[in-house]
Amino acid sequence: MAEITDTAEVPEPGRPDDGKPRRGGKRGKKGPLGRLALFYRQIVAELRKVVWPKRHQLATYTTVVIFFVLIVIGFVFVIDYGFNEVVSFVFG
Repeated sequence: MAEITDTAEVPEPGRPDDGKPRRGGKRGKKGPLGRLALFYRQIVAELRKVVWPKRHQLATYTTVVIFFVLIVIGFVFVIDYGFNEVVSFVFG
């Protein structure tokens, strides 16, 4: 059985312990334009993973958001009107 020690010198699995600090793989070897191109490729790759809603779902979500915003506007209006009346009553 392997003995577990309390040292911080345990190398990562699959990586040789050569004493050098880790640089970041592909990103550490490229210039600014190479990093920018890598960033763009990563954005495109992530956008391909997105599950885009269908037209009906989008209309439903938009309706829900507009309805919720109207409710919040009404709530803020009522609170503002109430505070206005209280301040007018107190300070005349």
